[in-house]
Amino acid sequence: MKHWSRILAVAALAASAIIPLTASAQAQPPVRIGSTLALTGPLAQTALTHKLVGEIYVEQLNARGGLLGRKVEWTVKDDQSKPELARTLYEQLITSDKVDLLMGPYATGAILSAMGVAQRYNKVLVHHTFGIPSLAKYDMQFPAWSLGPVPQETVPNTLFDALAASSKPPKTIAIVTSKFPSVHFMSLGGREVAKKRGLQEVLFLEWEFGNRDFGPIAARVKDAKPDLVWIGDIGLEGNMLLDAMKKIDYTPPLHFHLYPAPGPMTKSADGNHALSVTLFEEHPPFTNNPTAAAFVKTFNERAAKLGLPDTSVEVQAAASYTAWQILEAGVKGANSLDDRKIAEWLKANQVDTIQGKVRFNGPNNYGDDLMKIKQVQNGKWVVVWPKAWAAPGASLQVN
Repeated sequence: MKHWSRILAVAALAASAIIPLTASAQAQPPVRIGSTLALTGPLAQTALTHKLVGEIYVEQLNARGGLLGRKVEWTVKDDQSKPELARTLYEQLITSDKVDLLMGPYATGAILSAMGVAQRYNKVLVHHTFGIPSLAKYDMQFPAWSLGPVPQETVPNTLFDALAASSKPPKTIAIVTSKFPSVHFMSLGGREVAKKRGLQEVLFLEWEFGNRDFGPIAARVKDAKPDLVWIGDIGLEGNMLLDAMKKIDYTPPLHFHLYPAPGPMTKSADGNHALSVTLFEEHPPFTNNPTAAAFVKTFNERAAKLGLPDTSVEVQAAASYTAWQILEAGVKGANSLDDRKIAEWLKANQVDTIQGKVRFNGPNNYGDDLMKIKQVQNGKWVVVWPKAWAAPGASLQVN
């Protein structure tokens, strides 16, 4: 009995030593990450994808132990697709909500607003859809949208390289574009590159962001008879233009879309053979990465349950996931929540992501242009260029 009494006493003493440590670990406050997304307004269709990605990533992160041994909580507010509201909300996140870290919003205008706030408070801002690298002057902003420092040149050249290698390279081009900042910027760049590469411009038109009447634009495109239509669209604008073309019995031989709503484009018969840019699609060789494959499976299931118009992982979802990977790597690499230390680590190191290795030691913290060209084929987006990243058996098709 004395023997067992001693054992029980030792066990009780050990337990009493462990309980305070466990309670102390559980008492640590969560790491709070704050951001906004366009949950309503004209950009909501795509921003909902970013919301789901963030929810999935935070769940996965917490399952791995969180950040620095602490649970992670994500606070996301609705900026209503308004950059000026995003600015106000990021101020609130820092000053009132007192979040530890920031994650960028969706779309260039809102990101630029958030960047200005982050700069005032010396906060790191990782972001996933900023389209004008030359405006990213703040030294503690880090892009997951791997456009490279001069996408107005590199992205159009990638497109025209793909088309030049096709069975029927275009000789004429019509450029029609929204005045949405990043879209307009890229379209003007595409216009200059097209001229340098010898394509004859037969039409150039612009529309105000928020436009819903695409009938007159469709008619002008049909009259111009281009081999290729460059459509500087964002969200559902491309679908509305294709629908307007259908109503006048016109189908462009080739049509390229900058930032379309991915799901609606694949589900529309008019979207067949549409071209766009991408960082990731859910087919090999991208899904050869185990982390990417696991994310694709989870996203597919969750998106289907939520009834999202697109349940597949493509450029938007992949860029969003990459942004979270960058933030996690920065915190763990720096072993700190100190924004300056996180920024220093990110500038000095590459980060492995589902779109490949990304770096931040180029102009305005941009690294390589990792954009590829994809096309809607049989109701799915598939990469067709460069060939090394093409879906098995896929090649560019012309109507």
